[in-house]
Amino acid sequence: MTRDRALRTALATLIRERSVQTGTFTLASGRQSGYYIDARRTTMSAEGFALIGQLGLEAIRAAGLTPSVVGGLTLGADPVAYAVARASRDWPPTIDAFTVRKGPKGHGARRQIEGCFKPGAAVVIVEDVVTSGQSALSAAEAVLNADGAVLAVLAVVDREEGGKERIVEAGFPLIALLTPADLGLPTQAAS
Repeated sequence: MTRDRALRTALATLIRERSVQTGTFTLASGRQSGYYIDARRTTMSAEGFALIGQLGLEAIRAAGLTPSVVGGLTLGADPVAYAVARASRDWPPTIDAFTVRKGPKGHGARRQIEGCFKPGAAVVIVEDVVTSGQSALSAAEAVLNADGAVLAVLAVVDREEGGKERIVEAGFPLIALLTPADLGLPTQAAS
């Protein structure tokens, strides 16, 4: 088994053990699902942080992308961005992180984007789980409005429920570390 495959298998196992819940759930997209992936239980764990950082960084580089920063809509994207940034410290060149608020702050500098983002930056938007793609697209819109260049979207899990298609239609490739098949879960048709 290759090292990359071993890391992906370890991440899939960790997500199944920590993050996958079965039952009846209403997702952020409004869709009903027989399972929910609470990715924060994995992305905020020490082991998940290390795996996601390394796999995310490798996936970005394998796609030929050279962002200066990674980030996305708070809260799901935050640990993913920080993990990739941290991994890049061990495997340069380094990539910094940022976070996108749901709206501009009402005080101080009144920014919607916090952290290491600067206008003109080449960016990879990150996300923990993509279902409809709306969170990633909202983050991309904020980056574009702040004069950044969005190179792609990186997701820990693509639920394969139409989000990828929406993201690609908006002009951004989607790189997913895992899919439902990798987690032993069914793909549910987008409604």
